[in-house]
Amino acid sequence: MSQIVDEILAANAQYTQDFGEKALLKPTPKKRFAILTCMDTRLIPSRFAGFNEGDAHVIRNAGGRATDDAIRSLVISYKLLGTREWFVIHHTGCGLLSITGEVLGDLLNESLSPAEFTPDGYRNTGNDPGSAEGYYIAWLTFKDEIKCVVDDVTRIRCHPLVPGYITIYGYIYDVKTGRLIEVPAATEVGRAKAPK
Repeated sequence: MSQIVDEILAANAQYTQDFGEKALLKPTPKKRFAILTCMDTRLIPSRFAGFNEGDAHVIRNAGGRATDDAIRSLVISYKLLGTREWFVIHHTGCGLLSITGEVLGDLLNESLSPAEFTPDGYRNTGNDPGSAEGYYIAWLTFKDEIKCVVDDVTRIRCHPLVPGYITIYGYIYDVKTGRLIEVPAATEVGRAKAPK
């Protein structure tokens, strides 16, 4: 086994020692909200939003984008598990701000080895074979984090499977301070409407 596997299994063994009443938790979020956010390691939603196991759903992907799969998860969160408020939380310093889909496609076409960020942009670190398949994926990179939050909240708000009475908030997490900064235009778009 690798060192990280050993560390994870040791941490899990420790975690189970005090598991206790967590075994009684239901899949329905007690606080009836969900967060869509980025997979970035600097964001730990339970810490910056102050909730525990059983309180909320957290949906994560690269950039915290409102992809079809993220919307699928949000709809299940509402329809089957009772959430009534959703948060779209992007963050400062997101890696998707520093690259384009075309550059990512080029990197993958050239090599599947990891890339590194240099002062001149990303470059591959190895020379193993690549694949042109990267040109066919919508990487959903962006240049303006505020506009991106508004766009994602708008996409969710306008989706035909999302009822108007779900409230959707838009925020940016500042990785330098840990503070959530509201994006008022996104929250305005996400405002709940009375059911018909």
